[in-house]
Amino acid sequence: MGNRLICMSKKDIGGNDGSRSKRVGRSQRKLLAEEELLHRQALSMALHQHQLSQRFDGSMSRRIGSTSSRRRNLSDPFSNGKRVPDFLENIKSKSFVLVHGGGFGAWCWYKTISLLEEAGLVATAIDLRGSGIDRADTNTVTTLAEYSKPLISCLENLPEDEKVILVGHSTGGACVSYALEHFPEKISKAIFLCATMVSDGQRPFDVFVEELGSAERFLQESQFLIYGNGKDKSPTGFMFEKQHMKGLYFNQSPAKDIALAMVCMRPIPLGPILEKISLTPEKYGTGRRFYMQTLDDHALSPDVQEKLVRESPPEGIFKIKGSDHCPFFSKPQSLHKILLEIAQIP
Repeated sequence: MGNRLICMSKKDIGGNDGSRSKRVGRSQRKLLAEEELLHRQALSMALHQHQLSQRFDGSMSRRIGSTSSRRRNLSDPFSNGKRVPDFLENIKSKSFVLVHGGGFGAWCWYKTISLLEEAGLVATAIDLRGSGIDRADTNTVTTLAEYSKPLISCLENLPEDEKVILVGHSTGGACVSYALEHFPEKISKAIFLCATMVSDGQRPFDVFVEELGSAERFLQESQFLIYGNGKDKSPTGFMFEKQHMKGLYFNQSPAKDIALAMVCMRPIPLGPILEKISLTPEKYGTGRRFYMQTLDDHALSPDVQEKLVRESPPEGIFKIKGSDHCPFFSKPQSLHKILLEIAQIP
């Protein structure tokens, strides 16, 4: 995407009150116009990708970024579009790999990708198996290994001396844990974004027990189950109805992003989230983990998130006020600032 989201800082706008007011007005109008164009492009792309996803077989990851030497200052990362020298000097790993949650796809990171690129960093957003525009039938994805395959392929193909910062959203946190267990040497930091940061022997679904009930009860009673192999077989996935999804995931997100999600969301494969994860102290235990809590989250409540970090304490905990389950939509600037902050931690 060639367009950028640029926020003006008050301290960067000089002149008298009249001229300052006019410049602010013009800047705000320009920002709104650019954001409107970005939304239209994202929605257009999503519509096209949604059509393609029904016809083909395979996966897609999108690497978008720039290793430009121009930099931003963390204290004011969006000041008038100007980049300040010495910003990237504090960041050892400059590549982010973004892993979406259940039902989402690489498309949901479009704001985060744009902001990271603007900061001179590199972002790779992947589609997990059967998600986004990956061409696999969701009903055929039965294991966490298969679900995580695009992520593992991404890590396998990294240059020998390169490490990445891994970011996992929601149930994508299970894939991050899986990656930490299998490729700890490729991950400099793992960031769990309101995610299922499970412990050894735990199932990703177990994290949602308070919201969805036990797995056994959910499989018997849920009206959202999908039976890809027939009603006489075990369910293969699930997907919430649109109205339920809006209240659960997007209670603070802009209407345009909700519209984008309604077009792009796909069913969540059941097998991977019902699988117990095996994690060892020698591999997973050596990883540097950070957790971002979303404080207005209806899908994974703040209390549940607090329980997760108590049971398996990460190196750092960050909180995003006013964010629903999708901070990349509802609080993209706050999310971006924390990503940069974590990236700079020695």
